[in-house]
Amino acid sequence: MKITLPLYQRYRRVTEIGFWAVVLLLNAVMNTLVSIADLRRAGENVAAWQPAVWELSSTVVVAALIPFIVWWTGWLRRRFDWKQALLLHVVATVPFCLMHVAGMVAIREGLYAVAGEPYQFGPLWQELGYEYLKDFRSYFLILAMIELYALLLRRWQGEARMLSDDAPSPQPVTDRFLVKKLGREFLVKVQDIEWIESAGNYITLHVGKTDYLLRETMANVERRLGPRGFARVHRSAIVHLDHVADIRVHDTGDGEARMRSGVRVPVSRRYRSVLRERLQ
Repeated sequence: MKITLPLYQRYRRVTEIGFWAVVLLLNAVMNTLVSIADLRRAGENVAAWQPAVWELSSTVVVAALIPFIVWWTGWLRRRFDWKQALLLHVVATVPFCLMHVAGMVAIREGLYAVAGEPYQFGPLWQELGYEYLKDFRSYFLILAMIELYALLLRRWQGEARMLSDDAPSPQPVTDRFLVKKLGREFLVKVQDIEWIESAGNYITLHVGKTDYLLRETMANVERRLGPRGFARVHRSAIVHLDHVADIRVHDTGDGEARMRSGVRVPVSRRYRSVLRERLQ
């Protein structure tokens, strides 16, 4: 059976979770076997279950933290250039390490207590320094895998450009975008675009269940698509007014636009009144 993009999108969440589960499980098993071999070579009298608990506890906590790294990566991508994002990723390694250590120590203490054995983490600052060096490497390995996956997915989904970009000077956008995907070219109607999201140096055109990248700024797209029924609702979002079902306001003053597809797009206070006027 040929794996198409619509089919993959249907099972995308399951596939992503399965990928991380397999990678983390294999890593935990290999690390456990290496730890046991090292302990035997050093003449340490340690039961085999103990290295298994060490690796299992670490793996479980890392697995719980991966969704936050994914969210953090996407949030930075929408708001900062790559240099600023890289610096903030370095800063994020500190809370990542602290949460990882706290979580795995708690799990180990609980499992050791069940086995009737005491657990000692060791000298706090010495062990924290050692764990931070490992967690720094682990964080950026996870980040590299997230970014590589995002790059491959973008290439599979295709990259768009405005047909009017071929003109000598910027012209009003036509009713089509040209999309290049896996060596093929096809057209996407502007009216089919549900909403547009900032994505670093790109913007993402959300068309049904498919996303297309366009190398353009939000300001330029807002200027060029505004006359065609699009409105800026957030620093990182533009919606097609024909696809908006309703607007909901939160207690903070911000809100969200609920699209006819069910997707919820954030609406900031700055743009809320303008959006209501445009919808009316």
